[in-house]
Amino acid sequence: MSTHPISRRTFFGATCALAASPFAHMLAQEPPDTRTGLDFPIVDFHVHVEGGTTVEHVLELASQRRVKVGIAEHGGVGEGMKTDEDMRQYLARWAGKPVYRGMQGGGLTWSKMFSKQMIVQLDYVLSDALIFPDKDGRMLELWTPAAVITDAEDFMERYVAFNLKVMDVEPIDILANATFLPDDIVHDYGTLWTEERMEKVIETARRHTIAIEISGLYKVPSKKFILKAKAAGIKFSFGSNTHGEEVGMVGYGIQMARECGLTAQNMFTPPPHDLKPIVRRAA
Repeated sequence: MSTHPISRRTFFGATCALAASPFAHMLAQEPPDTRTGLDFPIVDFHVHVEGGTTVEHVLELASQRRVKVGIAEHGGVGEGMKTDEDMRQYLARWAGKPVYRGMQGGGLTWSKMFSKQMIVQLDYVLSDALIFPDKDGRMLELWTPAAVITDAEDFMERYVAFNLKVMDVEPIDILANATFLPDDIVHDYGTLWTEERMEKVIETARRHTIAIEISGLYKVPSKKFILKAKAAGIKFSFGSNTHGEEVGMVGYGIQMARECGLTAQNMFTPPPHDLKPIVRRAA
């Protein structure tokens, strides 16, 4: 038996080399779709395969719409994967398929529910701040009618702080649904997302090398936010946040990319194992 200790980074590298998606590098090298006028291929990193949706149907829709797909399987607190074995089964289910294999983290503690050796096998992890701790201790689902906001300014102060906490605590690649607001107050988006609030989110994303999702479902962030984040060197991803037929429906992202002058160098691609958040933030 060798007496040379194996380093944490070497161990993660060996694990990743054995289990990472063989298509990840190939997908990253795909040529751009000339129909968009952009210099990068379109990837929808926020696809859920749930309910009646099947693997085959997702791949068929992606092929028809000429997009690449990242599967964001739920994992952590709430629905979805809870154990290493759950994650192993998920990775195996999509093995050999031309997709990125990712996860949407649930709760601030999801990274403690899986071993680092398993998390590093994912191509990427995204998370958001849409399940929000209210003052009375309830977890408020901000996209639902239950999210009644009576004091917008008080909510925004707590909501921005929670966005920062998500990025500070969770080892994620992408902040999804960035700058989303509940229906109650979305009409005041331009007022509530002040320069100071935007800058706090952008600076925290920059500090942790977290990409910002441009959501095709919620049509956020705003052009103003995207331009500020671009100037700060932030990367972007597209996401449909679909649970069904909307695979690749990222028209808002394509529109914003054109209007904001986003190029391939501004877009997120899954990092090599040494640069995965679960590795570099533990170093």
